[in-house]
Amino acid sequence: MQQRTGHRLRVGHIAGIAVELDWSLLIIFTLITVALAIGLFPAWHPEWSAITAWVAGLGAATLFLLSVLAHEFAHALVGRRRGITIRQITLFVFGGMAHMDNEPQRWRDEFWMAIAGPLASLVIGATCLLLAGVLIGPVEFDPEAPEALLAELGLVPSVLLWLGQINIILAIFNMVPGFPLDGGRVLRALLWGMTGDMRRATRWASLGGQAFAWTLIGLGVAMAVGVQVPVFGAGLVGGLWLMFIGWFLNNAALVSYRQLVTRDALESVPVSRLMCTGLESVEASLPVERLVTQHLMHREQRAYPVTDAGRLAGLVTLRDVRALSSERWPETPVGQIMTPAERLVSVAPEDDAFEVLSLLGQRNLNQVPVLARDQVLGLVRREDIVRWLALLGDEGRSPPADP
Repeated sequence: MQQRTGHRLRVGHIAGIAVELDWSLLIIFTLITVALAIGLFPAWHPEWSAITAWVAGLGAATLFLLSVLAHEFAHALVGRRRGITIRQITLFVFGGMAHMDNEPQRWRDEFWMAIAGPLASLVIGATCLLLAGVLIGPVEFDPEAPEALLAELGLVPSVLLWLGQINIILAIFNMVPGFPLDGGRVLRALLWGMTGDMRRATRWASLGGQAFAWTLIGLGVAMAVGVQVPVFGAGLVGGLWLMFIGWFLNNAALVSYRQLVTRDALESVPVSRLMCTGLESVEASLPVERLVTQHLMHREQRAYPVTDAGRLAGLVTLRDVRALSSERWPETPVGQIMTPAERLVSVAPEDDAFEVLSLLGQRNLNQVPVLARDQVLGLVRREDIVRWLALLGDEGRSPPADP
């Protein structure tokens, strides 16, 4: 069963892990198909019809995406055996991503989970080349005229030959020692094992990832201005694509390190330390106009618990008010626009602040109520967490606990 989640399409579950396709996947699928159908395969087989070339291109692109999915499942299944929870895999323009609910607790877990993906790609690549060799059978190969051998290949061996090579290239590329590539995670695991300090290991691996990213950007600029770069060649389109990949990897390396710093800063901080208390509540029967004029206009509070006969009925926020036309404010009670209590996303006062920050991002919320025994103790807002992080500084060292 297919399910749309924002700009992604959930296509189902495999081994209990949700598989989602990002819309950007269409870009790489289209690029691969077109490049093979009008470029590579016609060059290998000038005698092929356009239909045959397009069928081969579509088949090869589809099998390549399935091999990327197998690469990510290798990460996920090994991670699961090492105690790392992975509930979802997303395929997007740059490949795939296995979403981890928790970070590895030991460097060995990180190492084996990270290296599983490239090893899977290597096995897939070698298997495809072996199958292509079996289908081709014994032939005479002239190194000075490889096109003669390629011209003799059928459709299936041609696809397998390309797929085998691209998977081996994928494995090699992913093993570049720059975070957050698989090779960067392997490097982080080894540095973590040597130093015993995961943050320091992450910082070094992240710097390696940034260095690799800027190298790609530099090569892309050189290609764009006409310099012939070994392996990559020359040309504006290829140069721009390489610069784009470098930009993406640089951002990913920076974000990955900042996420670790944020996790360290918030993981042991209970919500009760950050929440906003002393909240005013409003009755469900209060007109929205009076909510605006008597409360929202004169107080910094932007979300109000709503009560009905003294019991919590829901929560009304500035976003709820904005969604209602101002012409309807006078006759509309707050109870009609609030989020009912049974649908509220809430947290407990002892929950970790990092979990709450992740929740806010996943649900696209600005705040969540803090509940204990069905009583609203306060609100924890995105701005409260950001203010806390700003107080800690760049290194994210926690202040001492309250006395």
